[in-house]
Amino acid sequence: MKKILILINLLFFSVCYAQTSTKEILLLHSYHKGYKWTDEISSAIEKEFASYNNINLTTVYMDTKRVSNKIYYEKLYELYKEEFKTRKFDVIIASDNSALEFLIEYQKRLFPNIPILFCGINYFDESILEKNGMKKYVSGVLEQVDLEKNFELISKIHPKLKKLIIINDKSRTGLIMKEDLEKIFPKYRKKFKIEYIDDMRMNELKKVVSKTDKNTALLFVLLFKDKTGKFFTYKQSLKQIKSLAHVPIYGLWDFYLNYGVIGGLLTSAQAQGEAVSKMAMKVLNGTDISQIPILKKSPNRYIFDYNELKKFDINIEKYLTNYKIINRPFSFYRKYKILVNITIITMVIFIILIILMKANINRRKKLQRALSNRLEFDKVLLDTIPNAIYYKNVDGKFIGCNLAFADLMQLSKHDIIGKTAFELFPEDIAIKNTQVDEKILETLQTDTSEMALHFSNKEIKYFILNKAVYKNIDGRIGGIVCIMDDITERVQQKQFLIQQSKLAEMGDMVAAIAHQWNEPLVELSAQVQDIQTSYLLNELKDCQVEEFVKDSMIQIQYMSRTLNDFRNFLKPSTKKVIFLIKKALDEINEIIGKQVFYSNIDMHFNYIDGEDLVIYGYENEFKQVLLNLINNAKNKIMENQSEKRGNIIINISKEQEYNIIEIIDDGGEIDEKIISSIFEPYFTTKTDGTGIGLYMAKVIVEDKMHGFIKVKNFEGNVVFTIKVPYKKD
Repeated sequence: MKKILILINLLFFSVCYAQTSTKEILLLHSYHKGYKWTDEISSAIEKEFASYNNINLTTVYMDTKRVSNKIYYEKLYELYKEEFKTRKFDVIIASDNSALEFLIEYQKRLFPNIPILFCGINYFDESILEKNGMKKYVSGVLEQVDLEKNFELISKIHPKLKKLIIINDKSRTGLIMKEDLEKIFPKYRKKFKIEYIDDMRMNELKKVVSKTDKNTALLFVLLFKDKTGKFFTYKQSLKQIKSLAHVPIYGLWDFYLNYGVIGGLLTSAQAQGEAVSKMAMKVLNGTDISQIPILKKSPNRYIFDYNELKKFDINIEKYLTNYKIINRPFSFYRKYKILVNITIITMVIFIILIILMKANINRRKKLQRALSNRLEFDKVLLDTIPNAIYYKNVDGKFIGCNLAFADLMQLSKHDIIGKTAFELFPEDIAIKNTQVDEKILETLQTDTSEMALHFSNKEIKYFILNKAVYKNIDGRIGGIVCIMDDITERVQQKQFLIQQSKLAEMGDMVAAIAHQWNEPLVELSAQVQDIQTSYLLNELKDCQVEEFVKDSMIQIQYMSRTLNDFRNFLKPSTKKVIFLIKKALDEINEIIGKQVFYSNIDMHFNYIDGEDLVIYGYENEFKQVLLNLINNAKNKIMENQSEKRGNIIINISKEQEYNIIEIIDDGGEIDEKIISSIFEPYFTTKTDGTGIGLYMAKVIVEDKMHGFIKVKNFEGNVVFTIKVPYKKD
C-alpha cells in the first residue's frame, strides 16, 4: 500500500511540476497576418523565445486594418472570453494601438491582474493608462517616427532639391502624421518646395508622380486608402507609385524596403519585437511590471536598399557612419579579405617551395640516380605531406611510409616496415584492405574507400583511402601506394547536423509523447479514484488492490516504453546494422501515431505479406528520416485540411538490390517551381523553419546509407520515395 501511495505522489508532483514550469504568453496583434509590419514583430518575438522550451506563445490577430468599431470590439471580447476561459497567461504582449486600447478596455473582464507589454504604439498618451486603473499593469516600447531627422537626411543627400512630394492618407495614423509634418514644414520650405498629398484618387496621384523631374524626391508616409476609400496593401500602393516615379523615394517604416524606397531613419518592426521580448523575459523571471519603465525612445535604425542607392548613384557613407544596407551583393573578397590574402601568400610560398624542391630533386637525380623510388619518396617528398601515406610491395608487406602514418599508428617508421595489414589494423579492416589491394593489383586501376580507426584512448578517426599501383624504374609493378585523407572533422560536422536536425524535431516529439501519455494518465486517474472510493466505503479487497497494481504497472510500462523510444531516437547511430523496416516504422508510429490521429489524419502501412524486409544502415538516423517526412506530411495536411480526414500512406516494397519505402500524403502538391530545391540546405518555405530537415534526410539516405531519395507530385498527392540497400557493402 505504501508503495502505491509513493507512486501516486510521484506522478502527481511530476504532473504539477510540468504544469507550473510552463510560461504562457499571449501575443495580441492589432492587424492581420500577412501585413509585413505585424509579421516582422511576430518573427522577432518568436525568435527571442525559440530557445526556451518552457515558453508557450499564443498569437491572435484582431484585423483592425479592415474592421474597427465598437460592435466589432464587443464581438471580439465575447470570442476571446470563450476562447481563453480556461487559459491562464503570465504576460500579454499588445502589438500596435488597437490591441492596447482593447486590452485597457477589457483586461479586467478577460485577463484580470495579468501584466501587459505593448509595442508599435504611435503617439502614446500616458493618461490612457489611468482608465480602469491599468497603469500598474502596463509597460512597453513606443513607436516614434523621427520626421525631423529624415527631412535633415533628405536635404543633405539632395542639396539641389527643388521639390519634396509627401504622400500620405487620411487614416488615423496618417492624420496624426500630418499634424507633426506641419510643425516642421516652415523650416524646410526655405530650402525646397513641399507638396503634401493626402486627398487624391490613385489615378490622379500616379499622374502627379509620373511628371516628376530629377530635382524632385518623394517621402512615402502611408497610403492604405485613396480619396475614393479604396483599400491598398502596403505593397500595392507603393508598387503603383514606384512604377511611374523616376525619382528617389524615402520612407518612414522598414516594411516598405524591397518595394521601391531607398530607406531612411526607419521605424523597425524587428527592433520593436526584440525590445518588447526582452521586457517580457524580465516579467517571466519575476520582475514586477511596475518596475519596468516604458521605453519612450523608439529603437529606430538607418536602413537603406542597395539597389535603390545604386540606381540613383547615392554614396550613403558621405552622410552617415552607423547604418545598415540590405540587398548588398555578396563580395567574397570583402567578407574574407584576410583569408584571401593569407591564401595568396601561402600559394606564393608553396610555389617557391615547389620550385626549390624540384631543383633539389633534379640535383639529387644527377648525383644519386641509382637510388630507389622508395628513397626518393621517403626522404624528399613524403615526409613533407601532412596526409598519412604508406606503400606496400606486391606481397602485401609495408616497405615504407611517411611520418604522418607512423605517428597515426604510434610507431616508428622502422617498426612499420615488414608488417602486414593484419598486424596494424583490426581484422575486419585488414580483410577489406587486402581485398582492395588484390583487386587493384589485378586491374591496375585506382581505388577510393573509407575507413574508421579506433584508438586506445577511445578516439575514432575517419579516413578516405586513395590507392594506386606504382611501378619501379624498370617498369615492373612495385606495389601499392595509399594516401589517407583525414575526414574526421567533416564526418563529425555532418553527424552534428544530423543530430541538430533530430533535435529540431523535438518539439513535435514532445507533443507526440503528450498525446501518447494522455490515455494512460486518464486510466491511472480513474483507477486511483476507484480504489480511493472503495477504501472510503470500507469495501476495499485484496483482489482489487492486486488488480489496481497490475493495471497501473501496465500503464506505467507503456509510458516508460514511450520514453525509451524517444531516448533511443535521440541517440546517434555509430555503425551500420541490419534492421527490420517494420520495427523502425512501428517505433516511429509508437511515438507520433496518436498525434497524427488526433490531427484528423489516418496513417496506413502497406507491407508485403509474409516478408519482413530489412535495411542495412544507421537505424536511428533512418528513423529520423521517416519522422521528418511524416511530420512534414502531417503539417502540410493540417495547413490545407478541410473537414474530411487527411491520409498518409506508407508503402513498403522491394526490388533487386533495394527495399523501397513510399510516403504519400494528400495535403496538396508541392509547387513545381520549388520541388527541385527542397533537398537543398537551408531551403524552407516555413517562417520558423530551419531548412536542414530534408537536406539531412538526403545526406543520411544517399551519403551515409548509399541509397536514393526523391520526391514527385502524383495525381494531387506528394510522393517521397526512399530506396535503401538491404545487403552489407
